[in-house]
Amino acid sequence: MRTLVKAQCGAPASNRFFFDDLFGKDVFDFNPNNFGKSTVPSVNVKEDDTKFVLEVAAPGLQKENFKVELEDNLLTISAEQKSENTESDEKAKFTRKEFSYSAFKRSFTLDEETVDAENIEAKYENGILNISIPKKVKTEEVKKTKVVSVL
Repeated sequence: MRTLVKAQCGAPASNRFFFDDLFGKDVFDFNPNNFGKSTVPSVNVKEDDTKFVLEVAAPGLQKENFKVELEDNLLTISAEQKSENTESDEKAKFTRKEFSYSAFKRSFTLDEETVDAENIEAKYENGILNISIPKKVKTEEVKKTKVVSVL
């Protein structure tokens, strides 16, 4: 039985056009393999005897950008960041305004028999979001032996 199942969620990447990166790059990139790619961070999954650890590589974000939710054994990690830059000059009579938006969403199915969903913890540090998912402690049932006397 699989304990964690990786899935990629979110809206499909939008089509890109010639002028999308005109002001953001020094050199034009005409590689067709780079068009329409969404930015989904890499996730490492580690396991030891007591827990699973998900390491999400998301540099440049703040901890306020992240949203970690658990619903019906589906752990969803998402983040979004918006920014706006405005530059204007009255003498030269120009205004330049740039918007940027980045977002991602990743989901993992948790096995409710293996994972202690009530004690999941998340910490963002040095560009890595660490999510600790503890395993349930298995208490072996002590078999009680009953002696039946024969009358």
